[in-house]
Amino acid sequence: MGKRAYNFNAGPAALPLEVLERAQAEFVEFQGTGMSIMEMSHRGAVYESVHNEAQERLLKLLGNPSGYKTLFLQGGASTQFATIPMNLLTAGKTAGYVMTGSWASKAAKEAKLIGDIYTAASTEGDKFTRMPSQSEIEVRDNAAYVHITSNETIEGTQFAEYPDTGNVPLIADLSSDIFCRPLDIEKFGMIYAGAQKNLGPSGVTVVIAKEEMLAQEAKNIPTVFRYSTHLSNNSLYNTPPSFSIYMVNQTLRWIEEQGGLEGVQEKNNAKAKLLYDAIDGSGGFYSGVAQTDSRSIMNVTFRLGSEELEKAFAKESEQQGFVGLKGHRSVGGLRASIYNAVPYESVAALVDFMGDFQKRNG
Repeated sequence: MGKRAYNFNAGPAALPLEVLERAQAEFVEFQGTGMSIMEMSHRGAVYESVHNEAQERLLKLLGNPSGYKTLFLQGGASTQFATIPMNLLTAGKTAGYVMTGSWASKAAKEAKLIGDIYTAASTEGDKFTRMPSQSEIEVRDNAAYVHITSNETIEGTQFAEYPDTGNVPLIADLSSDIFCRPLDIEKFGMIYAGAQKNLGPSGVTVVIAKEEMLAQEAKNIPTVFRYSTHLSNNSLYNTPPSFSIYMVNQTLRWIEEQGGLEGVQEKNNAKAKLLYDAIDGSGGFYSGVAQTDSRSIMNVTFRLGSEELEKAFAKESEQQGFVGLKGHRSVGGLRASIYNAVPYESVAALVDFMGDFQKRNG
């Protein structure tokens, strides 16, 4: 195998090498069946055992909370932006949306098409460079739920602590930081995440929620968009993305091997500290975008003194084997996505490159 790229892609993103190698070893023939897992019926016992194991692993990593169920769905978090209000935002109710950046705005835009929503908090006045505090978030009595985006990949901000919404269920989009650290699931009515950052390849979306939220019968929406349909069919109502779910199961096994969520958090904090220290210690040559107490440990966003320098940085980094360091096209700048599977060595190599680039251009 050739040298692996230093992969800082925002998603689809780096997968653990061990997971890729195990999948490679089982790719053509899965457990003596004479078939790949991609070729077998999703109704068969062999696939179903992988499917169930992945669900069990998800809940086990969260301490096996009682009353929570896992769904495997399709269409990414973007489909959940609409599915959540379709199922939960009933007549006479409103929903609070905490506006923290690009992804929160997309979620609110979809919900607005379906029912009544309000802005529970917004950091737009600070150009979305921070997350709101508990005291800024308005929870209304008639709210069906309050929605937050745990980590904004584009702006590089993350909730250090999640708000308490009392009796109103808290729903969170965790697409870009699920399982990057321990999670008290009991604070949430529902969390959801596209898999392609920390859980596996693209193609499957994970929903973990209180069973009573998923069991609500919304009769006026298409069958395939009802949570109750997928709950009662163990996410096998229609053909699931079976290979993606197999890969999620392998990735969860890898997380267990890292020491679970505590072990993963320790590694993530070390990577983030290395990179933020390099930015903060550059004498202003590099500057972080997010306010210090809202900095993401998954997406590190930073700027240089001019767009010309940023272009030169992006171009030279590509020549040196670094992938995905350009900021999102909507905001520019630079971004290193350092998800669970990005090794410490990749971040160390980036910090070395940053030091060298500064010497030559500072």
